[in-house]
Amino acid sequence: MVAALHSGGKNIAIDTALDHVFGYGVGLDMTRRDLQGEAKKMGRPWEVGKAFDHSAPCTPLTPATETGHLAKGAIWLEVNGEKRQNSVLEKMIWSLPEQIAYLSALFELMPGDVIFTGTPEGVAATKRGDVLKGHVDGLPDLEVKVV
Repeated sequence: MVAALHSGGKNIAIDTALDHVFGYGVGLDMTRRDLQGEAKKMGRPWEVGKAFDHSAPCTPLTPATETGHLAKGAIWLEVNGEKRQNSVLEKMIWSLPEQIAYLSALFELMPGDVIFTGTPEGVAATKRGDVLKGHVDGLPDLEVKVV
């Protein structure tokens, strides 16, 4: 699940964190393990393994005024029609308000920032030609093909 902010700040309190959320989308936080592994071996930052072209596809955002704030419901990923990751938002280690509060203590959050929230267990490699379908209850599904 992706949360997009319409306002930001520093040291945002947990109880007001959702006031900063514009809306939600379904996104995939992809990793190039080959690039990440090479960076690790050479003692370099791993960001190159996360910040490659097309590394974070996301659906159009749905305003929270339409969805409410999403804290419950299914979250899953299918690869070629088979469920690979399957969980519920309630199992996130940190709730979205906790994530916003924590991140705002490290960085000044800004309008337009997006937060890719969590990854259900079941992460595995994808390959060229795979079709990925991401789902969060209450949002349009995301479907992408690995090219």
